[in-house]
Amino acid sequence: MIIPSILDTDLYKFSTSYAYLKLYPDAEGTFVFTDRDHTAYTDEFVSQLRREVADLSKVSLTPSEQEWLGKHVRYIPKMYWEWLTSFHFDADKVEISLDSENHLHIEVTDRLYKVTLYEVPLLAIVAELRNRMQGNEANVADALARLDAKIDMANREGLKFSEFGTRRRFSFALHEQIVVRLKERCPINCVGTSNVHLAMKYGMMPVGTFPHEWIMFHAACWGYQEANYLGMRDWVRTYDGDLGICLIDTLTTDVFLKNFSRKYAKLFDGVRQDSGDELEVGDKIIARYKELGIDPTTKTIVFSNALNFEKYKRVADYFKGKVRVSAGIGTNLTNDTGFRPANIVMKLGRCRINQNQSWRKCIKISDDLGKHMGDDKEFEVARYVLGL
Repeated sequence: MIIPSILDTDLYKFSTSYAYLKLYPDAEGTFVFTDRDHTAYTDEFVSQLRREVADLSKVSLTPSEQEWLGKHVRYIPKMYWEWLTSFHFDADKVEISLDSENHLHIEVTDRLYKVTLYEVPLLAIVAELRNRMQGNEANVADALARLDAKIDMANREGLKFSEFGTRRRFSFALHEQIVVRLKERCPINCVGTSNVHLAMKYGMMPVGTFPHEWIMFHAACWGYQEANYLGMRDWVRTYDGDLGICLIDTLTTDVFLKNFSRKYAKLFDGVRQDSGDELEVGDKIIARYKELGIDPTTKTIVFSNALNFEKYKRVADYFKGKVRVSAGIGTNLTNDTGFRPANIVMKLGRCRINQNQSWRKCIKISDDLGKHMGDDKEFEVARYVLGL
């Protein structure tokens, strides 16, 4: 069983789930899997994947987990965790198939507050099974030695970071050993992990921000021009100042900055950069803060675009004294094994506010061309509306 706990996922899945449940309980959506490397999978892989999804339906929130969450994730009310005790993944809702070229297709449709919870565990399952299919066997000693070198750099240079690597990890077993090592050898500069199960098990801070899907949902339902503004508004309505890092690149950073008003620039603690050139994007953010009369040294930019520690050091050095910096580092921590990591995602493909409304297509227009997602015709509409 690859997923040992319902908490073996990223924190933002629960924060986003609660936001949907509070504000849009009737909204529905479909999450769609994409393998950016166009990997050819096998029928045996599909059979194993279906068995793992069936096992996933057996996990549920335990009393000890509920108690811990109530004490350590204070910004999500206890009534949400009470609801989660009754939630089970439904294997019948997970549609899995191979096309004529053996490319993997996965779709899940349900109320948004439920379907969002499928994304990370399904990706983690696919990533681990993919390694088994390809016969990849990690040398744990070598992987931990590489990790130690990264820890030494972080400790020497004072590089603050969080571990973000659940979805594309090599395996749960290696992920756990990496988190243990970070806890032991990097307790100051590793400020937390996005994985709630491992945070609970090893006494670390669970960390996360809101995801692309949040803005994609708002864009599909209310239009592209105001999606970032409405997404920030609804996040503040839900969390009232907590979880104060906003994601900037769902419809490109330039579009986000047009919606980044003084009000929200002051309310949010900072932003997360997940595509584009770190230095260029960071300079734009700093310029916007200055334009709004806000001291950028009081704000934080979290960099999370396929970072390694050498790249992060260059970024941190460039912005020293200009703005606070942190990083979310994922695959470079949990899948640095010498094998090519899976390049897989699951994104919101369509949504609707309730059953009386028509389905709306969801898209993502990243600052990196390779991270665009969605329907080509919808891209053209968005580009026209946004003047891209």
